[in-house]
Amino acid sequence: MVYVILGSFLLIGVPVAFSIVAALLYFMAVGEFPYSIRLVATQMFGGIKSYPLLAIPLFILAGELMNESGITSRIIAFASILVGRFRAGLAMVNIWASVIFAGLSGSAVADTSAIGRVFIPEMEKKGYPRDFAAALTAASSVIGPIIPPSIPVIIYALTVTGVSVPALFLAGVTPGILLAIFLSIYVMIFAGDYEKKDYAQADWASRRKTLIQGIIPLFMPVFVVGTILAGVVTPTEAASFAVAYAMVVGLFIFRELKLTDLPKIFAKSMRDSSVILIVISAVAAANWLLTYNRVPNMITDFAMHYMTAKWMFLVSTMILFLVVGLFLEGIAAMLVLVPILHPIATSMGVDPTHFGILVVFNLMIGLITPPMGLCLFVADSVAKVGLGRLSRQIFPLFLVELLVLIIITFVPITVIGLPRLLGY
Repeated sequence: MVYVILGSFLLIGVPVAFSIVAALLYFMAVGEFPYSIRLVATQMFGGIKSYPLLAIPLFILAGELMNESGITSRIIAFASILVGRFRAGLAMVNIWASVIFAGLSGSAVADTSAIGRVFIPEMEKKGYPRDFAAALTAASSVIGPIIPPSIPVIIYALTVTGVSVPALFLAGVTPGILLAIFLSIYVMIFAGDYEKKDYAQADWASRRKTLIQGIIPLFMPVFVVGTILAGVVTPTEAASFAVAYAMVVGLFIFRELKLTDLPKIFAKSMRDSSVILIVISAVAAANWLLTYNRVPNMITDFAMHYMTAKWMFLVSTMILFLVVGLFLEGIAAMLVLVPILHPIATSMGVDPTHFGILVVFNLMIGLITPPMGLCLFVADSVAKVGLGRLSRQIFPLFLVELLVLIIITFVPITVIGLPRLLGY
């Protein structure tokens, strides 16, 4: 009955957090727990009573400030100078702008929204089908939460004790770059004939100005990640610096951010942060109940009995997260499944850092898979092409991302090589 309630609420569009709480309250009301509402509330508040969690709203605020500071247009111009002259140049600019933007927002949805508004109409002018432009924008935005700083990575590190945030940050760099390279190869082969090469080469003075303006935003992720790796600051302290840096750049360097814009930006950041924190609190209560009923122990015993090889566990986990990502928001799925699967992974000899990036990568692919892919909805809200056309165009890009997932799953050095090189 608990699963019927949970599934019914999700199907009719009730937010994930409230669906979980409703199912949890029913289970506890018919079970052995007195004062169930008070107990659920206690576990929910306990789940978010954590200083490191402050990094989440701060990074969200930094990303919003960057979006409103004229950063997006400068990143696009910067990427255009780097790769715009290649075959399918504008499509490649879309991909590599997402790589650069990843270091600012750490959010795939924010990436799709900010870059999509500029790229989808511009790519259509250059000859690309509008639905392909929207699909590519959504697919490339998956890079955002993989390359540091990353909100899902921080949440994963808070969910699993003993996993280093700096190590996870470093581990996401190579998979993110690999994904950008494979997407670039795909568009060069299959989308190169779309583009009309009718723009002139900018003079050196203009290109130098564009490069300088593009480098300014890049200092933020370099400094944030660098200070965390050096042990100078915690992720939460680094996030507060990111907010300050974004405000200085927007108010005093580019001067496109106005003081009157700040209340709106703060309000949007608080709203987005509250959605994530409510999900975290609801799942914390659910995880407490699962642990009380020894569900993780039962699943661990089952896995250890039937999955005798590491590759069997990795394949099963990859399929599980891809299927779950079709129907459940990534952070919620992570919070529910990781506490159960992480002990199994470590007992089978899977490196915790490697497993963390695999989980994040899996669930970020879920952002572009129908019927619940958030990035698809955001891209369609900009392109207005319909989810049917968008889903057809996203399918080959999904296969490209699946290929990269297989590579990083069975070639662990692509994930853990950089952290080990730097002593993590």
